Amino acid sequence: MIDVQSQTIPNGKTIDQVGVANVSYPIVVMDRKYGSQHTVANIRMSVQLPRHFRGTHMSRFLEILNGVGRSRITPGKIKDMLISIRESLDAEAAYMALEFPYFIDKAAPESGMEGTRKYLCCFEGRLDEQGETQFILEVNVTVLNLCPCSRELSIGKSAHNQRSSVKVRLECNRLIWIEDIIEIVESSASSPVYTILKRVDEKVVMDRAHDKPRFVEDIVREIAGKLDSVEGVGHYRVESENYESIHDHNVFACIEKHAG
Repeated sequence: MIDVQSQTIPNGKTIDQVGVANVSYPIVVMDRKYGSQHTVANIRMSVQLPRHFRGTHMSRFLEILNGVGRSRITPGKIKDMLISIRESLDAEAAYMALEFPYFIDKAAPESGMEGTRKYLCCFEGRLDEQGETQFILEVNVTVLNLCPCSRELSIGKSAHNQRSSVKVRLECNRLIWIEDIIEIVESSASSPVYTILKRVDEKVVMDRAHDKPRFVEDIVREIAGKLDSVEGVGHYRVESENYESIHDHNVFACIEKHAG
């Protein structure tokens, strides 16, 4: 049969990324408490297509993914997959991203009642033309932040608070637990948020938040400062967006550190 994708074309243009997206696939990731955790990833895989190729072989992405099966996904495993993708598709560079929900048991601060919290995470891997690999970990954490200005304006009464969405993206060259990044974020906010809270827990949460008010600027600075001391972290980007409760807009702040 004619291999149409492999046909060569004159005066073509290199395509930076071409591949498959929105692939649902069961994966196993490392879990600090239980050793491993089964979840389902939304996967994107692509290659840089040389200008002389008309197209790429999309089915080979899925063949490589199925060849991995349900083994544990690690930075090393992603590197192996990227090498296979690049070689199988005769490409110069390869990329993949696995976005997945990660679950952690979290006890309420006073009653101790446990609930399971979901955190949206992502593993990204890149293999460039020189054969260098890059691994990116992304962790998204929702927290509570109480406004310092509002607290000063309403001493002895109340202060408005916001739910904040924090995204941490970092390049790492060693094992960094997802739980460690979550703890850094939650400890930098006015308070974590919880799945289950009884009334005694709600009081503790709000009392602690009042004792630890945070602007959106405060939280990204504090997270960045803690990441600076984590061994194995290269480039990182920390962004927080506060969903304002008394304004018809959100506020955000971002800190980015480049490796080297």
